[in-house]
Amino acid sequence: MTNTNLLTRIRILMIVFVLLLMLSGITAFPVYTEMKWIMDMQIFNMSTPLSAWMQKVWTGVQATNEHYDFMFYGYDWMAFAHIIIGLAFIGPYRDPIRNKWIIDWAMIACVAVLPLAAIAGPIRHIPWFHILIDCSFGVIGIIPLLIVRKWIGQLEKMNEQTHK
Repeated sequence: MTNTNLLTRIRILMIVFVLLLMLSGITAFPVYTEMKWIMDMQIFNMSTPLSAWMQKVWTGVQATNEHYDFMFYGYDWMAFAHIIIGLAFIGPYRDPIRNKWIIDWAMIACVAVLPLAAIAGPIRHIPWFHILIDCSFGVIGIIPLLIVRKWIGQLEKMNEQTHK
């Protein structure tokens, strides 16, 4: 594999990762509209723990929207943070070797999702299945980062051999 091919692979995987990261955050902007749409579809009318949870979430979102709509400003900031974090990956996109520390930082963030969800989830009375979903963001997110980190190491070795 050539330097160019490896760099292209790194960049493609970075683009996919950043798009998914930003998408996961951007969906927080219209939380009321999304929840209303989901509940209007009547998918969660069964008597399951998931259905009960979705109804509870909808009740909270509805009441917040009606009486405390300013609270959604926190969702706006969370979405904004996802966008800004995604922009940090411009560095590894442009120069993966020089900016590999951003990949390392992102992997640490993925691992940090696990204790946050495990600690804050029960404190906030989040059901276990939702905590697992939250944990999956860290577990799934670290996979492309590990691959990119490996490829950056290979690119680094190729560049060292070229400069000898």
